[in-house]
This record gives sequence, C-alpha cells and structure tokens, in this order.
Amino acid sequence: MTQQPALNHPGAEAGRSPAGSGLSSAEVLARTEAGLVNTVSEAPSRTLGQIFRANLLTLFNAIVGCSFGLLLLLGQWKDALFGLAAAGNILIGVVQEYRAKKSLDRLAILDASPARVVRDGTAQDVDLQDVVRDDVLLLRVGDQVPADASIIDGEGLELDESLLTGESHPVSKGPGSEVLSGSSVVAGHGRARVVRVGADSFASKLTAEAKRFSMVNSEIRNSLNRILRWITWLLPPVMILVINGQMQASGGWEQAITTGSWRTASVGAVASVIAMIPLGLVLLSSVAFAVGGLRLARQEVLIQELAAVEGLARVDVFCLDKTGTLTEGKLVFDGVHEAGPSPQPGCREVLGWFGTDPQANATARCLADAFPSGTSLRPSSTVPFSSARKWSAVSFGSDQFVGGTWVLGAPEIVLRQDTPGTARIVGAAGRLASTGLRTMALTYLPGPLPARAAAEDQPPADCAPVCLLTFRESVRPDAAKILDYFREQDVKVRIFSGDDPRTVAAVAREVGLDAEYGYDARELPVDPNLLLEALENNVVFGRVSPEQKKDMVLALQRGGHTVAMTGDGVNDALALKEADIGIAMDSAAAATKAVSRLVLLDGRFDRLPGVVAEGRRVIANIERVSVLFLSKTAYAIVLSATFGALLWDFPFLPRQLSATDGLTIGIPAFFLALMPNNRRYTPGFLKRSLSFAVPSGFVVAAAVLAVNVYATVVGAHTVSATRTASVLALSLTGLWILAAISRPLNLRRATIIGTMYLGLVFVLGTPLLQDFFGLEWPPNDLLMTALGSALGGILAIEALHRFQSRRNARN
Repeated sequence: MTQQPALNHPGAEAGRSPAGSGLSSAEVLARTEAGLVNTVSEAPSRTLGQIFRANLLTLFNAIVGCSFGLLLLLGQWKDALFGLAAAGNILIGVVQEYRAKKSLDRLAILDASPARVVRDGTAQDVDLQDVVRDDVLLLRVGDQVPADASIIDGEGLELDESLLTGESHPVSKGPGSEVLSGSSVVAGHGRARVVRVGADSFASKLTAEAKRFSMVNSEIRNSLNRILRWITWLLPPVMILVINGQMQASGGWEQAITTGSWRTASVGAVASVIAMIPLGLVLLSSVAFAVGGLRLARQEVLIQELAAVEGLARVDVFCLDKTGTLTEGKLVFDGVHEAGPSPQPGCREVLGWFGTDPQANATARCLADAFPSGTSLRPSSTVPFSSARKWSAVSFGSDQFVGGTWVLGAPEIVLRQDTPGTARIVGAAGRLASTGLRTMALTYLPGPLPARAAAEDQPPADCAPVCLLTFRESVRPDAAKILDYFREQDVKVRIFSGDDPRTVAAVAREVGLDAEYGYDARELPVDPNLLLEALENNVVFGRVSPEQKKDMVLALQRGGHTVAMTGDGVNDALALKEADIGIAMDSAAAATKAVSRLVLLDGRFDRLPGVVAEGRRVIANIERVSVLFLSKTAYAIVLSATFGALLWDFPFLPRQLSATDGLTIGIPAFFLALMPNNRRYTPGFLKRSLSFAVPSGFVVAAAVLAVNVYATVVGAHTVSATRTASVLALSLTGLWILAAISRPLNLRRATIIGTMYLGLVFVLGTPLLQDFFGLEWPPNDLLMTALGSALGGILAIEALHRFQSRRNARN
C-alpha cells in the first residue's frame, strides 16, 4: 500500500460528507471482516480430474478397456493393438477440454493495476481485491474502475464503457451517476463511492457467466458421438450373441471351459466387438482438426478449440460487432463544413490548438493530426471541455493573429437561436449526424471571453459561427471486401452495436451493406418468435445491450441457423460464448479472447475467407473418410450377429482386422483427410455418410460370409486358410470402397490406392508378416472363391456409388 500526501482541495476539512472524506481504517477492517471486499472466487471452470473422468469413465471406454485387458491377461498382446487408438482418443479429448479450461481460468475483465482510494483523509493505492464497499475512489484519466460505484463529484468526467456496453462514444458522468467496474476514465477526474464489490459487481458477473464451461457445437463431433452411442447400446446384445456363438463353436460352454478353448473363443469375441467400434474415425477427426489449426496458425489465426475449424464451414449467419470489428474502434476527423459567410482567419491554427490541448476530450484530440499548425499559439485564458457543459473555449491576446475567443462544442449548445443563420446550421448538423457522423461547431467572438460566461458555464451569446466539424469511426479497410465474400457465399450478416442505430447504419452502408436504417434494440420484442422475425428482416441493430446480444444469438440458433460472431469488447463475451463460432479480434479484451473459439492475432479481417476454406476442407474430407470407418462398423455388426447366430467361429483375429483396417481405412484415410477439398458445405453429414456406408458394409459382409459358407460346406480347409481367404475378400472389397469415395481421382489419390493394393500383396506374401498375423495361403478353390466373392462385392459397390452420385446430383 502506497501512502500519498493528504488531500488538499476545497471541502477537505469540515463540511464534507463522510462518504466524500473516505473510510477510516476501522471501517475498512469491519467491512473486510464482513466479507464486503472486491474478491471473486477463483474456483476453476472444471477441474482436471472432472475432465479426465468425463473422457475415461464411459460405457464405450469400459468395453474397449475390458477387451484390451482380457487380451493382455491371455497373453495375446499382438491382438491388443487397438488399445493405442483408444488411448489416443481419450488423450485428445482430455487435452482439448483442458486447453479450454485453462483459457476460462485465465479469464479476467479487470486489469491488475492498483486502485486509488481515500482512507483516513489521504489518498492511497490499494490492490483491487482490497477495495471494500463504501470506499471512495479517486478517478483520473487512464484509470479502470475496480468496482461498481456512484459518482460523488467530478470535473469533465467521461468514461469509456465500450468494452461493457458496446457504445464507442465516451459517456458523461455527473453526481449520482453509476459507473460500472471494467470501464475506463478517458477525460476529467472525480470521486465515486463503491456500491457493489466482488461477485456482485458487473464485471464479476460477466466473468462468472463467461467461465461457464461449454464446447463448440460441431456437427462432425455430434454425429460421431451419436454413432458411438448407437454402437455402445448395440454392443452388449451383440457381445452376448458372439460370445455364446464362439463357445458353442468350441464344443459348448462346459467343454470350452474344461478344455481351455474358451481362450480362443474369447479372442474371437473380442475381435468381433472391437471391429464394430470406429476407433480410428474419432482419432482421425481430431488429427484433421489439429492440422487445420496448425495451417491457420501460420496465417496468424489462433484456434482455441480444434472443432472450430469445422464450425465455420457451416456458418450461415455472421453477427458482427461494429466497434473494433467493422471499425477500428477510434474516432477520426472527417471534414470541415462552412457555417459562416467566409472562413475566419486563423481557424485552422485554432483547431490545431484544440487538438493538442492537454485537457482535450477524445473527440477534440482527433484534430491534432488534421491541423498540426496550432502548437505555437499562446492562450491567455481557457475553459476546459466538460461533458456537462459540452463546450470548451480559448482566448488569445490581440498580439496574435488569432486574437479573440474561440468556442468549440455541440452545435445545439454553442449556437444561439437568435444568431442569424443558426437554424440553417443546426439543421445541417442534424443532417450530418443522421449519416452517422459526430458533429461539433466552432464559433468566434472578438475580444476576451466574458467572465459571466465562464462563471455560469454558458457559452458567450454573441459568438459568430465559423464552421462545422464532423468526425467518424475509422472503418477497417478490409471490411467491405470480406462482407462481399460472405454475400457471395450466401452467408447473412447482422450488425450488433451499442451505438445509435443511425450511426451503425451509416457505417454498414459504408462497407457495402444494404442498411437504409438501423433497428433500435430497445424496441426489440421479448417474445422469442417475434425476436427471430426481427433478426431475419433487419440487418443493423443499435443500442444493443450485452444481454440482448446473447439473446439475439440464441434466437438465431433456435431458428436453425449456425451463427458466428466477431467482437472485441467484454460486452461481446457472453454472445461470443453462446455463438457456434466466436471470433475475437487482436484488440479484444482478455475476457473476450478467453471465451472465443478463434482469435485473429493480427486483427486482419481478411483472414476469415481462408478460415472458412480451411473449415470446408476439413469437414468435406472427414465426411469422405467417415464412409470407410462406418462401412467397417456396418459389416462388423452384420458379421458378428450372423456368425453368432450360426454358432460359427468369428472369421478374423483382432490383429488381422488391424491389418485390414490399416490398408483399407486407416492409412489412406489419414492422407485423404489432409488433402485439398473445396467442396461447399451442405447439411446432412451423417445421413449422407450412412446412406453409402451401411449398404457398402452389407456388401462386404456378404462377400466374407460367402467365403465362409463355401469353406463350411466343403469342410476341408484349415481355420487359418479360411481366415486368410476372408481377409482377402474383405480387403479387396474394402479397397474398392476406398476407390469409390476418392473420386474424382487425381494422381495423388490414385497413388494412395495403388500403394494400398501393393501393401495387401506384401502382407499376404511376406512369411514374417504371415506368421505375425496368423495367415496361411488358401488352396486354389478357396482362393478363387475369395476372389469371386470380392469381384461380386466390387460390382455391387460400384453400382451403389453410381446410384448415390446421381441422387446427390439431383438434390
């Protein structure tokens, strides 16, 4: 704590209210002991243990884990390779959620700089968490308000609440006005009494809501989870059927247990169960997301959650916050408009002086760059700008060419009604304001500023109008081009802002949006259906509160839209969190970045088309390779149920399925998932995948079943030879599924498919691999049966693919 000199200003002694003189040490101690301090619970959004248990303790993992453990107990480690993929899935899930948790735990709205308070009659710097209720804050330019407070008094006090409310213009604060924690002082100074601290303050409530755990809404992840749920509930009955079939095929339960053949039966049961689970699909999806994230990182786009790469491919409504997104979040000088019969000599130099005045407000400071020639002027007297009076003045002696008094302020304040031409000038100012510009008027009075005017806070009555000045927000140069891109992609754009709807509409028109007027959000209906209707029929919304932004995003989602939102203020945090994809700009507050799925690190809005393209590549490729994994699940379920019902041995060992999976699915799917793919996203990922994968799986199952029916009827072949023939039929048919979903073929895809065929020959023809995978080259009759069954399967898959291609073309 830093002790400062005693306060020295009028009223510091007798006559000041207890609130104005600050708390005593005893009062601070009493409030601290009562818990009325500015601390907030730092409980994490979700503990690592909770994350780990959520990803590990599932029925799906229980089945995989028990199967893996059983094979290890039986000494069949060669057949337990699937455990690596399962462990990879768990690890990726934990890492993804833990990264999101760390971002949320770092969430902060208030800066860590100390607060200045009045205690025991002196100014003291204290840590934010040591501020107590009823403390008197001393607010100066650059300070951030540490807790919700009520203004006691002040001089020209203005606060920037854009991070909290979305309004880009400084807000004037007088006695009795409330200031919110997280806002910043941009002009003037004053004192305020703390009324809410800790968890009750506005900033803390925003932080607590933003820390609520959630994950990005991913169609791929949702579809995969749905498939896994279906499989999880199918597994127990199919397992019972398969295990019974394996035991009966080994001579019955009693004989299998007595002779020890239950071990071989158990391995077959595990093979059938694991074959039904698309372990690699979950792993490959995560890898594809991760690679997409690395590619975007090279473009200065930070991916907070991997599935966000896919999410942007599905977006059909883009909600943009004006301040800091379409605009750069600061005012710039727009132009000078004549207001008098002729320009007053020296007005440009005077405007330059107003821009460099140390007491200038944010609007006047914009004049410094436009009029740099006023620094040599020496004023004789000044009246600083005050948000209460809405004007400032400067007088120069007659020895200077700009001699006289100059007044700068709001047109309706500094221009008197009885001055000739005032009505015309005020009307012009109103028309300029309706275009979204901020206006100020410069007036001139020969001679010094009347003492009465300064004393009564009233501008001189005899000032002549010199000119009107207009200011605007600086629009990002890349905004119009990016909005054109989204328009071409049939993505709707909605603008949300806390500013005046007319101002927001003007900015929207400047970037090419069709926005004749803005909708005042204070008039938005509460009914969700009417709210959605308003959002569908309007483009620009002004005076939007942070809570409304969130409600508007939720309304669009209820209407079936996939919503992306950009923003940079804390006021955007709740809406960014609820949006399917939240995108923070580089200038965003820490809290906003923490809850966003993507962060544009260099603030370049033109990165978004590349982000969308990367998302489309990921989702299109995962949809393509998902057919491979889901067809495997389909034929595994059919084979398991069929062989279990027929009381036959399952035709594969787990290690053999690992080999066929690698050749027909795993290895080629990895390369296909990372290749370029510019196909436009259309909803229905799961339906399209299943419509080809399920019948293809039945075709593969039929080919394998045909081989085993022949082997059973002939009855002269070893189990190893029959399994090898089954592997051949499955691999050749599965590779044709790969060839079908890889179309249109190019050199890279054709090379991958050809390499997999060579890999099959290598596995079947290498003695060392034959021994490892338990393969035995089948006799000619069984070999020809396998090849004939595979040929029939290939023809059926080709017909199925052509039928589906024609149907998709019609749709």
